[in-house]
Amino acid sequence: MRRFLAFAFALLLASCSGGREPAPQRPRGSPPITLNLAPDRATQACFADLSREAVRYSPLPDRDYGGGCQVIGAVQLIDYGVPTSNLKAMDCPLARSFVAWVRNGLVPAGREILGSPVVRVESMGTYACRSVVGARSTNRLSEHATANAVDVSAFVLQDGRRISIERDWRNPDPDVQLFLQTIRRSACKRFGTTLSPDYNAAHYNHLHLDLGRGGLCR
Repeated sequence: MRRFLAFAFALLLASCSGGREPAPQRPRGSPPITLNLAPDRATQACFADLSREAVRYSPLPDRDYGGGCQVIGAVQLIDYGVPTSNLKAMDCPLARSFVAWVRNGLVPAGREILGSPVVRVESMGTYACRSVVGARSTNRLSEHATANAVDVSAFVLQDGRRISIERDWRNPDPDVQLFLQTIRRSACKRFGTTLSPDYNAAHYNHLHLDLGRGGLCR
């Protein structure tokens, strides 16, 4: 009898705490749901870092877009000294690393190698609810799906020259080659993953930069 009562009590506990099936994941493409989440300490510290570095930004609402696509603790960069196109939601640590890369990597590399600083960056965007492009398994979510990646396609110098990843990655000009290889090495030091046209055909026209755990520098 005691064994039976213990077994019944265990079943009761399971049914009340943790025995339920997890809620099904919302399908990708569902209408976004705004999440009422307080910023964690890491996000608060990131906001403070951006403010300390004189970066104008706007914190964005936390949202769940379904299918694992979420924007949490993200910002939109408004002004950090170098105009950049197509920047939307960016995970705050990604935005912090991106600003540091542009200011301390791109701008001086242009000045020192090409004789003219970078004054504008062209990007292909940040957040996108999608899977990894060019991967064998199309089910793995891209870092873009959590606003943790940015794709950069070109750079405009103060003297008017435009350096494009698609057109100039294999430019025979040794200075252009040195510039592009230098900024990629700089990116590899700041981001978890840096992918270029040397990685695969899907990256023929941009540098993919993210703070995921890929650990790739190609």
